[in-house]
Amino acid sequence: MSIGDDLQRLREQAVSQLDATHDSAALAEWKARYLGKQGELARLSRGLGALAPAERPAAGQQFNATRGALEHALSAAEQRVKEAAQRDAFEAEALDITLPGRQPALGRLHPSTQTLRTIATVFGEMGFQIWESPEVETDAFNFGLLNMPADHPARDMWDTFYLDTPPGDERVLLRTHTSPGQIHAMRHYAPQPIRVILPGKCYRYEQITARHEMQFHQVEGLAVGERISLADLKGTLVGFARRLYGQAVRTRFRGSYFPFTEPSVEFDIECFLCGGNGCRVCKHSGWLEILGAGMVHPNVLRNGGYDPARVSGFAFGMGPERIAMLRYGIDDIRWFFSGDERFLQQFG
Repeated sequence: MSIGDDLQRLREQAVSQLDATHDSAALAEWKARYLGKQGELARLSRGLGALAPAERPAAGQQFNATRGALEHALSAAEQRVKEAAQRDAFEAEALDITLPGRQPALGRLHPSTQTLRTIATVFGEMGFQIWESPEVETDAFNFGLLNMPADHPARDMWDTFYLDTPPGDERVLLRTHTSPGQIHAMRHYAPQPIRVILPGKCYRYEQITARHEMQFHQVEGLAVGERISLADLKGTLVGFARRLYGQAVRTRFRGSYFPFTEPSVEFDIECFLCGGNGCRVCKHSGWLEILGAGMVHPNVLRNGGYDPARVSGFAFGMGPERIAMLRYGIDDIRWFFSGDERFLQQFG
């Protein structure tokens, strides 16, 4: 049998096996077997040296033609296998357009934001506007103009974050409450009547516990005008509590002290967990404190640009996180700022 016959046989065998190959791994194996350095074609080429010199050129051409034919066949098979793999992938990933759509994952409002919006809605229906004030305040606005001079013992009620300021400049701090906004709002509207709420973040240099955070929200309320009385304050707060906790909620006022109001009160609602019988949440008192309030002190009115001999006003302050804790039975304020998705998912 001549070398030409061997090449023809090899070519037919290789092409036949190539036609039956359907994946990349088998193609690589076929290539190594027939076109590799130790493959069948290379093995036959070693017999060229035994041919007569006159026969070698024709035999070399036959080898080159066979190699070219096998390489062309391999290229076509690789393209066929690639297209088949793509087709299989498309079929595997095909969408059934008759299936119902998948519900997209949506974000949700933070419970503090939800509570702030609820508070704003309730007071908005009572005619209160929203007034925003800065989180960084001067010592005067945070304390002095609120009837707390530098040596006033009431300053000990707040642990304060003071910011670095150049020597001789007025001290600057992160506000400890939203009450400084009262002065900003009054100076903007005076001598006109005013009815605003002032929501925002506050900061106190306190140890973080289940009941206290170094950063939290507050909502300040302020109304100034002629003939405003403590009865107006009580009616406003009772109406707010009924909107928030239901018309049947019981409320009470207790005397208290705040340097910027006189008289001052604490506002409580009946514990909705125990119905007033006493439990761990209400410390067995049957009542839950939700805010502090009072009639605006004459000095504060004067510092805001109003004449306390002609007008009066009331103010109140509440913590949305505390409102939410009481409303949803949350026992640790640290959950609000933890970023824990398990907690936030409950308020979708």
